[in-house]
Amino acid sequence: MGELKLCCLGVNHKTAPVEVREKFAFKGEAVESALLKLNSFAGVDECMILSTCNRVEIYFTTRVSAPFKDVYEFLIEEKGASIEEINRFFYRKEGKDAVRHGFYVASSLDSMIVGEPQIVGQFKDAFQTARELGTVGTVLNRFCETALKVSKRVRTETGISRNAVSVSFAAVELARKIFGTLSGKRVAIIGAGEMAELAVKHLVSNGASEVFVVNRTLERAEKLAKEFGGKAFPLTELPTVLELSDIIISSTGAPGYILKPENVIPALEKRKQRPMFLIDIAVPRDIDPALNEVDGLYVYDIDDLQQVVEANIRERLREAEVAKEIIEGYVERFIRWLRELEVAPLIAELKEKAETIRKAELEKRLPALGLTPEQAKEVDNITRIIINKLLHQPITSVKRKATEEETRYHVVQIFKEIFGLGKE
Repeated sequence: MGELKLCCLGVNHKTAPVEVREKFAFKGEAVESALLKLNSFAGVDECMILSTCNRVEIYFTTRVSAPFKDVYEFLIEEKGASIEEINRFFYRKEGKDAVRHGFYVASSLDSMIVGEPQIVGQFKDAFQTARELGTVGTVLNRFCETALKVSKRVRTETGISRNAVSVSFAAVELARKIFGTLSGKRVAIIGAGEMAELAVKHLVSNGASEVFVVNRTLERAEKLAKEFGGKAFPLTELPTVLELSDIIISSTGAPGYILKPENVIPALEKRKQRPMFLIDIAVPRDIDPALNEVDGLYVYDIDDLQQVVEANIRERLREAEVAKEIIEGYVERFIRWLRELEVAPLIAELKEKAETIRKAELEKRLPALGLTPEQAKEVDNITRIIINKLLHQPITSVKRKATEEETRYHVVQIFKEIFGLGKE
């Protein structure tokens, strides 16, 4: 039997386009049948499949000298893949590299958007499915539980998930800074741009109480207002809507400015200087830049929002470096545990061998000594203590040396030879 390895074979948004990822995806009940089939291969001891829109990864343990051979065969049979495809698009990771990669994935350091929250749930679901099917054993169980623990620490101890990294979320973040809370705030959307709609959804989910929709076509405004449980207005009633609204998102296809000093300032005055947040997601712009100079108005266009997003992404990447330091400690501990696990059967065999010899010698010699039951029990205890003390040092040493890359193979071999262990 060869060395126990944890491996990962995968494809993701960095290595392959969506049409390739789609081909190799496993969905629904297909995951279960695929896991059972993969686990039937002789070279796969334990396995788990993580399949999302951005990645398909197979985590498995093996003791064979060519660890990926059976998994290649599985993909060829299951997905009609070719070796050329696998070599071109898939990454292969073993040992410490596989462990580190898995911890990065669960902590969203390897996601398209660093810090996104969905991946930890997807990782947990993949683990749960494999565990229920019985394709996860001692190693993958420990690996997945550690990965989830790492992910939790990364999210609570770093700012990797803080700060908006999409334009629509950036608008929500800015609105919260301006108003303190979005509870009870009224939102107006002018036009029907997709990004503006998304921003309104986020604002509503974060506490905004009422939505007004203004559009040249009243029918379109009514349809959109219905989605938010809001009110529709024709463009002619824009002054009324401005007066009522705390947050205005404009996304029309108009060639000129829709919101100008002559229609915004009167609305602001009627609001008794209560602030207004104007978000311009249109290109060309809907909001006259001159409004930037007006007290009580907070005006952001698409470039301003993008700058916020880029600054937040940079901040997340800085936090990712802190997260990597946390993860590295867990990688080292897991690898140490895995290597100690490798010698555990040998240690158990040694203890069993010593105990067998001890008992055999006592059974052979005690009757001739004529000891009382109490004396025989004391001799039994003394011999057990002697054996434990004699074995303590070699066992401690081999466990420690088994974790060291340079010495572990030779030390384990010497340990087996000295004590006559591991023989068929």
